[in-house]
Amino acid sequence: MLRKAWKFLRSDKAILVWASLVGVLAGLVAVLLKNGVSMIRSGIFSAQAFTNFKPLIGLGPIIGLLLTAWFVKKVLGGDHPGGGIPATLHALSTRRGALKRTWLFAPVVTSILSVGFGGSGGLEAPAVQAGATIGSEIASRTKRSFRRRRLLIACAATASLAAMFKAPIAALIFAIEVIMIDLTAASLVPLIFASLASLLTAYFLIEGEDILAVTELAPFAVKRLPFYITLGLIAGLGSVIFTRFYLVSSRAVSRFKNPLTRIITAGLILGCSVASFPSLYGEGYEVVNSMFMGSSNVISGELIPFNNSEGLVIIAALLFAWALKPILTGLTVGAGGVAGVFAPSLFCGALLGYTFALSVNMVFGPDTIPVGNAVLAGLGGMMAGVLHAPLTAIFLASEISGGYELFVPLMLSSALSYSLSRYLVKNSIYTRELAERGELLTHDKDKSVLTLMSLSDEIETDFLQVRPDYTLGTLVRVVAKSKRNLHPVVDEDGILIGLLDLQDIRQIMFDRDKYETTTVNDLLVIPDNLINSDEKMESVMLKFEVSGAWNLPVVDSKGKYLGFVSNSRLFGAYRKWLKETSGD
Repeated sequence: MLRKAWKFLRSDKAILVWASLVGVLAGLVAVLLKNGVSMIRSGIFSAQAFTNFKPLIGLGPIIGLLLTAWFVKKVLGGDHPGGGIPATLHALSTRRGALKRTWLFAPVVTSILSVGFGGSGGLEAPAVQAGATIGSEIASRTKRSFRRRRLLIACAATASLAAMFKAPIAALIFAIEVIMIDLTAASLVPLIFASLASLLTAYFLIEGEDILAVTELAPFAVKRLPFYITLGLIAGLGSVIFTRFYLVSSRAVSRFKNPLTRIITAGLILGCSVASFPSLYGEGYEVVNSMFMGSSNVISGELIPFNNSEGLVIIAALLFAWALKPILTGLTVGAGGVAGVFAPSLFCGALLGYTFALSVNMVFGPDTIPVGNAVLAGLGGMMAGVLHAPLTAIFLASEISGGYELFVPLMLSSALSYSLSRYLVKNSIYTRELAERGELLTHDKDKSVLTLMSLSDEIETDFLQVRPDYTLGTLVRVVAKSKRNLHPVVDEDGILIGLLDLQDIRQIMFDRDKYETTTVNDLLVIPDNLINSDEKMESVMLKFEVSGAWNLPVVDSKGKYLGFVSNSRLFGAYRKWLKETSGD
């Protein structure tokens, strides 16, 4: 009975069982993250209220970064969990979905410490990373195939966002746009099961308001379309600025070689910022919710209704806070903290929409554009531009607002922002480094297959080597033992000098008069094309196509011979991976 049950669980028929389990476990991870951060945040602010010492929260970020560094060094042995979603995407493309087991808990603990104590960033990326590791482990223990790993990792990503925002459709689309899962019948149903399982887990275990609580919004009016179009374009530019600020600040603080120097530098800047602008503490969803109600607690920590007499001062302060958020997020990550850009992009989008509405209403009169509507459109636009995920942005904004009445302005702002951002910055924060290294899986099936293929797996080493000083007689004895027509010519250090093709020397092989007077050096041919061991498969395939060769030699960075790759073997591997990735 147990054997039959285990056989069933290993089969593809059990995928819905595993998808549901991943959904429940990823939901629990999301609940743990939210409750852990909430507990620490409440403790910090309660201590501040009790002592009546307002700068107290400024100490939080440096404490959080120090605790994170201690945990990474002492518990994880220096193995930092990395950047959440980028780390997950990297594992998919280079490790074939096999994630590190320490990621089951490392992103959870480190992000709770980093964000809970006031570091700027979101919990969505760590939740996805930890959930994806659960999916990877289940796939490894039930059926060691890339197809199952990829699908369960996508289920984990879907479940994590569904639990966080209680937005199952947006979460499902996120897996398609960011994790790059193919939308087929074989993948859609497991994603739905994972999303629902996680959503129900969140409903049972998370009490109180949702992360984003949108109040009643004004209905859509065609006359406001020009303002939504303008906001979409501004959000697109804002997305590019957000990305630049994040990357520059992250790289700037990471240049300090001493980890303690990085932590102190970033911690002091973060501390001063959150002490001056308490709303920049952590994720900032409370501020976003206040904006939907037409007020903002960005400036002083108290709700400030908009007043025309103070309009310019308030707008300047809001824009300053908007610019600070990506900088602080970059500092948090660059100093060794663990946090994502999902929440900061939503925060900045909402703040941009809020500031835009205040500016428009100050110029054209009150109620020209409802503040809550602009906040929602700005939130969707910025998210679409920063993450390069327009459909996720549209459906997330629609689901958190409780309907699709503002679907048209959301589509406009998200599509325009994404288009402009993509035009100016080709890849998102998640995918930039992977794309530059040629390690990014996309919906382009051909490129994805080539990314998954590993050159080291296809190298053949059963070619007998010869030295350039070998005589023809010695060469003939080597050829007699060989099963190959090709022979690499290498020096005493193993450096490839040339090639010998049996077809080229067949005519003189039986001329015994030349056995002692002719050497391999007289017969070798310098290869027109070499393959470097670290070369990407797309480049390797191009060399075969251009040269028309059947076999090409592989060398390392110093020119040392490693083996050959053949056209037929690469084609077989390509077909295998194509089949493996086409059944999702």
